[in-house]
Amino acid sequence: MKRLPDFLAHEHDTRDPNPWLALYLDQSTPLPDHVKQAWLADSSSLARQFLLPFIRPLARTLIVLIQVIKVFVPRRWAASRFLHWLLAEGLKRLVSPEANWLVMRHFHLGGQILEFIAKNSPVPVDTAPLRPIVLDDLKDELFLKHDLNLFNFVIRLNQALRFTEQQLGPVAAPDFSMIVEPPIQLEDFPHGALNKVDLQTAIECFTPIYQLFLTDNDFWRAANSLQLDETIGVYAATILNAPQHLILLNNKHPLVPQSTLRAGYRLVLHGLSTEMLHALLMQLKMAQADKQEA
Repeated sequence: MKRLPDFLAHEHDTRDPNPWLALYLDQSTPLPDHVKQAWLADSSSLARQFLLPFIRPLARTLIVLIQVIKVFVPRRWAASRFLHWLLAEGLKRLVSPEANWLVMRHFHLGGQILEFIAKNSPVPVDTAPLRPIVLDDLKDELFLKHDLNLFNFVIRLNQALRFTEQQLGPVAAPDFSMIVEPPIQLEDFPHGALNKVDLQTAIECFTPIYQLFLTDNDFWRAANSLQLDETIGVYAATILNAPQHLILLNNKHPLVPQSTLRAGYRLVLHGLSTEMLHALLMQLKMAQADKQEA
């Protein structure tokens, strides 16, 4: 039987209200219950409470030190294959099932959102969606490919729009056919005795490792891809003619690059923004289907 997180397993106490329960019950953010439950269960874990405050400053110090080391390393030196093997093995052995599930969902959701924009664009745009099912799939350099896909999509879309002298615009009946629930289940991810590290702590740990084994250019691009949240949000809001949906974006402005020191924290915001945009598209897809059946 699936174990409920603590904030759902206990009765509400008016003298000591649980903040995680309040966030779970709140409906101001567009997240489905199963995603919000996993997110908050991970966020309320002991690892996040006690490990993250120590790991975050250490990780940021390592980012500075590695940047200094990179001055003396050949510019093109990288070990991307080993990096992705290390990340996949670390996720399998140490990271919570909720965090692993959310990481794997992110590849599916990000690809679907880009496909949504491409399908509803006035010009044809190629996409290269990533659909990993098991953690070992990440070893095929999926983190790096995810960043490359995002920049390549923005470039291809805008090259095509400029060439044809067109712009994205509202679509009366958007195509939501690609927006689906990813075919991965939380229960399928490792539940070992050591799988306790939460998503935010894992990201802070992995960020300097990511920097160490990639070129400066790859790491800088990965960190600054997070600021494209605003760009992708604007594209989707334009198609939907709903600018109010940009209100919860935080990784902005795309024209003002930020320091890589906060890349771990901003990556968490990126994941949450992707989940919320996908949830919104799912809601609109169901509303469109109900309207067509009426």
